[in-house]
Amino acid sequence: MRVVVEEEEMYPSTPGKVKVERSSSSSAAAAMWRQLHRCFASTGTMFLWALLLVATTATYLSFRSLAGGGGGGDATTAASRYFPAASWGGLHWERQIRSSASPRRPAGSAEGAGLSVLVTGAAGFVGAHCSLALRKRGDGVVGIDNFNSYYDPSLKKARRALLGSHGVFVAGVRYAMENPSSYIHSNIAGLVTLLEACKDADPQPSIVWASSSSVYGLNDDVPFSESHRTDKPASLYAATKKSGEAITHTYNHIYGLSITGLRFFTVYGPWGRPDMAYFFFTRNILQGKPITVFRGRDHTDLARDFTYIDDVVRGCLAALDTAGASTGTGGKKRGAAPYRIFNLGNTSPVTVPTLVTILERYLGVKAKKHVVEMPGNGDVMFTHANISLAREQLGYKPTTSLEMGLKKFVRWYLSYYGYNRGTLGFMNHL
Repeated sequence: MRVVVEEEEMYPSTPGKVKVERSSSSSAAAAMWRQLHRCFASTGTMFLWALLLVATTATYLSFRSLAGGGGGGDATTAASRYFPAASWGGLHWERQIRSSASPRRPAGSAEGAGLSVLVTGAAGFVGAHCSLALRKRGDGVVGIDNFNSYYDPSLKKARRALLGSHGVFVAGVRYAMENPSSYIHSNIAGLVTLLEACKDADPQPSIVWASSSSVYGLNDDVPFSESHRTDKPASLYAATKKSGEAITHTYNHIYGLSITGLRFFTVYGPWGRPDMAYFFFTRNILQGKPITVFRGRDHTDLARDFTYIDDVVRGCLAALDTAGASTGTGGKKRGAAPYRIFNLGNTSPVTVPTLVTILERYLGVKAKKHVVEMPGNGDVMFTHANISLAREQLGYKPTTSLEMGLKKFVRWYLSYYGYNRGTLGFMNHL
């Protein structure tokens, strides 16, 4: 059994006001998890693919709070309250799970036998793309998502529909929005909840999870290398991700869990997150609204190592395929297990003004720019990935330039939101 955990980017990579969700008490989720485990147990090797850890850990926090509360009542009653009958439980639901989880890659194929993969945060940006990539190569995939309203849930539902059209079943886990702005519960408590479940499993799974390039913080050695110190976080978000790296190392050392951490560098592309700059810049430019472009106090432009989604997906699947086995059983370590951390970036930083210029050209619309000094909110002036380790051990090689990646994004954006290319003076060369 392997567990592959990645973060679904439902929370911003820089600080901001966010909402963290909790659920009411119930035993429904425990029953749901037992049914999922039973379904996967019959399909061979199991993977828990938690793309973009926030959705992953939030889901597990939901499971834990649902199962551990004192609300009373049986599981059936609780399930009807928190999980719609149409999407959870019953023989039809189980058949959907089994069908979606069944690998379609024969054992004798060049890539080996197909995997059965559970993707949490599957309706999110990276989660949806990885689910499609896994399905395309013949793996069985089942998704779970909380469909929270950090950004427009309709986009997540559209991703779910896209996955459904490719035979990937995504179950919804609902819980109420209560606590604004806490990364702690998602990135630390949620991670520990997940690791506890993994270390007690028999056999133990392997784990691949998403850290963040934000852990480099105030480091000014460029390009950022996995060997650089990461003890000067510039934001609370960065501090929680750094804590996650320390926590996963502890579980690797004590319990023999095989763990791979991936530090993502500004992932962008079709079906992306509306809270990211390239996304809302596009929206505002098309609507004739001004965009705010930050720069440093010395008039230095911000620069980011923008990484196209397809490149990141290839890195994620490579980490999945090369993850070594855990060495513990039922919480007892029996030997040293692999512990790896990799940068997944494009290793070609581009300034934000350059990003805007590319968008203007592809949209055929001039941006109304409002250039201001960057506030002291914990953001950093630049990111730049050294990817030599990922290239050597994962065969990771990003191939998409920002020009090409934004071209694909703009094409998707205009199609998804129904813009008329003629009325926009949209370029003919897309």
